[in-house]
Amino acid sequence: MSKILITGAAGFIGSQLAHRLHQKGEQVVLMDNFSYGSEDNLIFEDCDFRDSIHRKDIRDRAFMEALMEKETFDEIYHIAAITPLPDCQNNPTEAVDVNVRGTVLILELARKYGVKKVYFASTSAVYENNSDFPSREEHVEYPGLIYPSTKFAAEQFCRAFSTAYGIPVVVFRFANVYGPHIDCLRTTPPVMGYLIREFYKGNSPILHSTGKQERDFIFVEDLIDLALAVRSAEHFDIVNVSTETTVSINAIAELIAKEMDCEDIPLQYAEVAHFWAKYPELYEKPYPISEEMLAHEVLKYTCLSTEHARTYGWAPKTDLKEGVRKTVEFSVDVLRKAGIPERKH
Repeated sequence: MSKILITGAAGFIGSQLAHRLHQKGEQVVLMDNFSYGSEDNLIFEDCDFRDSIHRKDIRDRAFMEALMEKETFDEIYHIAAITPLPDCQNNPTEAVDVNVRGTVLILELARKYGVKKVYFASTSAVYENNSDFPSREEHVEYPGLIYPSTKFAAEQFCRAFSTAYGIPVVVFRFANVYGPHIDCLRTTPPVMGYLIREFYKGNSPILHSTGKQERDFIFVEDLIDLALAVRSAEHFDIVNVSTETTVSINAIAELIAKEMDCEDIPLQYAEVAHFWAKYPELYEKPYPISEEMLAHEVLKYTCLSTEHARTYGWAPKTDLKEGVRKTVEFSVDVLRKAGIPERKH
């Protein structure tokens, strides 16, 4: 049995990873500062992590030192981060502090306290300027937005610590993750969480541009399968976590509408700038944000290669329709428990 620290453990991915490891008999220690995490994510049929999770920030060095000294971790899954694109763009110093400096602190303590392996949650957004598809781990055109830039910088520190000190570090580049526990309550949730929430309330979801832009989606349980498969890694590695298939946002909306019996609710379409409209400070002079860059982000095509991930004996196995069904079922329950008014059919 290994002792494993999971940061960002009250989030969508971290909580389910913790649950899976717990089911496998591993000893998991959870921490989250709850800036984005939710207590509801910590409740499972066979266990409840709410009383045991450390409600702390990874940047609290005194706490982290004491925790590492006490627990003697074998592995760390470092998932804590600021991930919403607008939040990072609007507050770049905080994004860098959490996503880069926070990661360096984890790596530094892993070295000091002899952690055997570290796993770092990066993002497919680092490929935002790539034009070769499916995108492969060895080729990244430098990203321009703050969020992927922080993750790409943190990846370099992961490589540096692994090269200099021999710590096995695996970097995951997640595609668009969906599944039970996806966030559907925050101001700017992931697209599936947003669509489910709007259909639930009886609203017409607003899609950007034509909705024909295509993304690579990965079901959270398949992601966790790979997160466990790479525990066999002995050296630094970067692994895409994806399906290598794409689907349009329109098609996703249609699947969700059908599952929720909301096919009578029409979709609306907005200009690409609508995504950033709640952050007017980004448009302030003398240096307003590049509208061309924002349009590129909204309209970009995403498809990641799974060739390298498959060398770990892994393959995505969840059918999109089945994954959407499970996501809708769970999310509707969350919305009801949160007291969100439901559409009357």
